[in-house]
Amino acid sequence: MATTPGALEGIKVLDLSRVLAGPWASQMLGDLGADVVKVERPGEGDDTRRWGPPWVKQADGRPSDQAAYFQCANRNKRSITVDMATAEGQALLRELAQKADVVLENFKVGGLQAYGLDANALRALNPRLIYCSITGFGQTGPYSARAGYDFLIQGMGGLMSLTGRPEGEDGAGPQKVGVALVDVMTGLYASIAILAALNHRHATGEGQTIDLALLDVQVATLANQAASYLTTGVAPRRMGNAHPTIVPYQDFPTADGDMILAIGNDGQFARFCAAAGHGQWAADERFATNPARVANRSVLIPLLRQATVMKTTAEWIALLEGVSVPCGPINRLDQVFADPQVQARGLRVEAPHPRLGNVPLVANPIRLSGTPVGYRQAPPLLGEHTQEVLADWLAQAAR
Repeated sequence: MATTPGALEGIKVLDLSRVLAGPWASQMLGDLGADVVKVERPGEGDDTRRWGPPWVKQADGRPSDQAAYFQCANRNKRSITVDMATAEGQALLRELAQKADVVLENFKVGGLQAYGLDANALRALNPRLIYCSITGFGQTGPYSARAGYDFLIQGMGGLMSLTGRPEGEDGAGPQKVGVALVDVMTGLYASIAILAALNHRHATGEGQTIDLALLDVQVATLANQAASYLTTGVAPRRMGNAHPTIVPYQDFPTADGDMILAIGNDGQFARFCAAAGHGQWAADERFATNPARVANRSVLIPLLRQATVMKTTAEWIALLEGVSVPCGPINRLDQVFADPQVQARGLRVEAPHPRLGNVPLVANPIRLSGTPVGYRQAPPLLGEHTQEVLADWLAQAAR
């Protein structure tokens, strides 16, 4: 629970977004102390409210009607229901936007213009407003009118061409990442952009619009793989768990499972070889340097795999941690949340829910010494705060 004011206390966010990218951004702002008002359709709400099972358990252990998916991106928000298809609803949202510092939405390009809720309309009413639009392909370009979804963008943006088993292996082929990573990254970029715009407004008094596209974010976060392509003109290929430019940096079998070796320099490799009883590998000119290991990975990796199966995962971790060689297990989520480091960092938290008692959540990883993240409330019930918000923001009773 929050015990001190958050860094963004006093900032009002009118959140018209739904599903994941937009809600992830507004949850970040809420975690940092902003007053986030989530606007939802009467009787239906955010689509993810119905994306179950699984459902959050009630105090007696029975499943509720609250989807676990919705819980991941909607804490620290107040929910109101407004029918924006009606003139009354549109007028109410315009009134709220005049009180807001930030409006966040992820409708299709032009989707809010018919309601008078687009950036131009709302910023004409409130020039200090920061209006952030999240779309699949952005406000411009030949694809701007298309709907965009994380899975689609992972394919179009190149991530799936880099993820999966190499060609020629059993099960080869493109593979999506196991979480909606493009949505999450777009939400993080959106929160960064909003904070930058707030700082600019602090200096100038002027708001601005923010145009964020899932495709742009996916391409931007190809990172070293994009740099490699732009440098060489050669498209990187799928390599499974191997790294294109560092060896050994992948999974290896052990006597009772698998482990990850993440050897990033020649000194670590030499220490691994000594610990594994094969000091001669570090002296071999084929393996002595990382460029040599990359060039000769097809020779080195089978040798390493023959060695790693001789000890259990726990034995390897104990041995290699003792000589400062990065390694670790490949955990299931039950093992993740049982890990002593994860527990020590408090990455599982609980927040009070009006119907379910305390609900489990994953903590925000940001650690601020003076204005720490707070968990003021669990993800809200549909329309739970309609009267409260209208009285608070507009100083009037609910309509």
